[in-house]
Amino acid sequence: MLPKFSSRAFFAPMAGVSDPALRLQCKQKGAGLVVTEFTNIHSIIAKEKQLEENTETIQEFIEYSEQERPISVQLFGSDLFALEKAAQIVEPYFDIIDYNMGCPAPHITQQMAGGALLQEVNLTQQIFSTLVNAVKKPVTLKIRSGVTDASKFLFREIAEIAEDEGIQMITLHPRTVSQGYSGNADWNMIKELKEISNIPIVGNGDIVTPEDAKTMIDETGCDYVMIGRGAMGNPFLFEQINDYLKTNSYNEYSFKDRLDLFFDYLHLTNQYKIKFANIKSQAIRFTKGMKGGSKLRSKITFSKNIEELEKIMNDAYTLS
Repeated sequence: MLPKFSSRAFFAPMAGVSDPALRLQCKQKGAGLVVTEFTNIHSIIAKEKQLEENTETIQEFIEYSEQERPISVQLFGSDLFALEKAAQIVEPYFDIIDYNMGCPAPHITQQMAGGALLQEVNLTQQIFSTLVNAVKKPVTLKIRSGVTDASKFLFREIAEIAEDEGIQMITLHPRTVSQGYSGNADWNMIKELKEISNIPIVGNGDIVTPEDAKTMIDETGCDYVMIGRGAMGNPFLFEQINDYLKTNSYNEYSFKDRLDLFFDYLHLTNQYKIKFANIKSQAIRFTKGMKGGSKLRSKITFSKNIEELEKIMNDAYTLS
């Protein structure tokens, strides 16, 4: 059984972005579900062996906090034996196990993982069956529409197999793998998937405003929306979407508010092992669209530690 979600807006898993500090912020701002950055099943198995020697758990490797619940862990990789083992390792810690069949990055698709699996119907069926039988927690799926323009309707067959095998929810990003993040997401495909499915459908792609979220729900009938790039540097978006869906209005936030939120983020990072390079990238996202932002971003790029970064952001705060 899927957990109960506090809202219809979910925060997407993004490598180097969906770290535990940002996920917690998105949760606090009203995300109904947050998902970890996708994790290689072989890394989970190798890491668990290493951690066991120090009587530590996988929580040291995939960091999260209890306040993020319900939290979903996203896995990728197609070796069935490793998939079963990795799923069983993470199961005690997470509420949902999500499987990635959407990543378009070549280094992922080349190892027969992510979006490349959309064209492997038999293997896909075995993956779903393996996962669902390996764990008692609900298993969900994130997919793209297809691999190339010629195969952009692969999602139909994959979704049908997923549902038959016991997958409990599907997130569709209606771009092909070869499209990457270019062009527009074709929301009609989300509508079509919703019409042929008996399980909850999450629409994903090109949601940057509360209005976008409402339009997607109204036009496609999807149960939930998942926001990725639109929420980078702007966790307020979840609160705005929730308010807009309820009351047709929402609060606007200034850049000062966004900077306040960044300092909160910075404060939260103390509790986790987040790379400084990733923290800098988050700082850059929080300053997007700000007056004098490009100057600020080059300063951020050259900062060497948290103290320098904090000073740069404090200066920006007095200017904004």
